[in-house]
Amino acid sequence: MANIGNPPCDEGVIRSGKGAAPCAPSSGPWILAATIIGSAMAFIDSTVVNVALPQIQTRLDATAVDAQWIVEAYALFLAALILVGGSLGDHYGRRRIYSLGVAIFALASVACGIAQDPGQLIISRAIQGIGGALLVPGSLAIISASFEGEARGKAIGTWSGFSGITAALGPVLGGYLVENVSWRAAFFINVPLAALVLLLVARHVPESRDPDARKLDVPGAVLATLGLGGIVYGLIESTSRGFGDSLVLLALALGTVSLVAFVLLERRVREPMMPLSLFKSRNFSGANLLTLLLYAGLGGSLYFLPFNLIQVHGYSATAAGAAFLPFIFVTFLLSRWAGGLVTRYGAKLPLVVGPLVAACGFVLFALPGTEGSYWTTFFPAVLVQGLGMALVIAPLTTTALNSVEGRHSGLASGVNNAVSRTAGLLAIPVLGILVFVAFSGGLDGRLEGLGLPAEARGQLEAQKVDLAAAEVPGGLSEEQAARVEEVVDESFVGAFRLIMLVSAGLAAASAVAAAVLIEGKGHPESTEEAGTTQPGPAPA
Repeated sequence: MANIGNPPCDEGVIRSGKGAAPCAPSSGPWILAATIIGSAMAFIDSTVVNVALPQIQTRLDATAVDAQWIVEAYALFLAALILVGGSLGDHYGRRRIYSLGVAIFALASVACGIAQDPGQLIISRAIQGIGGALLVPGSLAIISASFEGEARGKAIGTWSGFSGITAALGPVLGGYLVENVSWRAAFFINVPLAALVLLLVARHVPESRDPDARKLDVPGAVLATLGLGGIVYGLIESTSRGFGDSLVLLALALGTVSLVAFVLLERRVREPMMPLSLFKSRNFSGANLLTLLLYAGLGGSLYFLPFNLIQVHGYSATAAGAAFLPFIFVTFLLSRWAGGLVTRYGAKLPLVVGPLVAACGFVLFALPGTEGSYWTTFFPAVLVQGLGMALVIAPLTTTALNSVEGRHSGLASGVNNAVSRTAGLLAIPVLGILVFVAFSGGLDGRLEGLGLPAEARGQLEAQKVDLAAAEVPGGLSEEQAARVEEVVDESFVGAFRLIMLVSAGLAAASAVAAAVLIEGKGHPESTEEAGTTQPGPAPA
């Protein structure tokens, strides 16, 4: 669930590109099919993995830390390299780079499916992230390059429609495969999809490049990867090693120094992957600060939702995958309506109200205990949160596009898209620390009055890193075993409530950012200061 819904500004990336290689009318449907299936492959995989994690944790004897790495290894390389992936397509051919990304993604999926331990799966997921960084922006750039005028509008409508269908089917399909076949099938399904995409691309997609493309910022990509990777490694490993561990401290120091060096480099290099001059625009800065805070809450907290549904409430993988369907339907059905609010009221109002509504959704997620019907526990939270995000997505895209000069709108969209992915990447380990601390403290307090043998207490202490997957020690009476299982569930629910309230605070803070930084209707901001001095957008 951490990756539920499409990131903001995908449509903006398509709209801002140039029709470099307009396709023949007969090729249009095949080009759309190739790009839709390719991007759907990456999206389905990310949502399937979220639902599959509880089973992977059991079958591969993975800890909660391993489970975080299975998600974060993919997200790290996708977030750090997605801007470079788009630029590579501009330089070396969008069809070529897109095909390369699809092939890497498929091969890495096979490696994921045959992994025998958490370490192999984590490495394979990292390679998948590299493929995704080439695949995801490539699919958007091919649509942008292949269609012009009215045909582009129809293509975007078709792409958006099928993206909504994919968002709805992905978690449910993933849950069904996990429940009825295996978690491995969730990765193997990518192979036939990738083969079909490569066939369609080879036969129907023309090659295109951007002669005015920005130069590749390889040092920037390296520093971004080292910076995010070091921070993420230090945060995740601190759960099991502690913040005083030398390796954790070294990783955090390396990450911090690398990110500082990245910012300094982006200020000096002639054509940076993330031009800091874009942030001179108050609207652009406000849109990205809102994105960082809101998507941190969304991606970070909802990562833990499948664990709560499956390991505490006893949902099947299919039911857990279907639990978020109301969110998807609401955002899909109301996003166009929310886009119309920008014309009528300006972007500021929905970008303030939307996060506040989403914050209410997070609070509702904090209310359920360990029992209760879906319709009275999680459904209201999912529905309210979907309404809040529906108010945000279209106005956010519009703000990011309109806050800079037209020739930089593609770059602005790509940056905002990357910020949303980075938000979830960093939020999962940060909230993971809070979950572990809250779970550990709650478990200790609840076990005090049970009178368990020292050996049983020691086993539970060692299993704290497994969170809700902690198993009841052997040798206990039936009554004690039942009570220990109940205590583990209650402790995880307590930790889940904490991160939902923290996420509500992040959503509320994003509303404040929008209120302070984003201009209201009738106060258009000049975009001259927000442009860079370099020509050509770099779609992501």
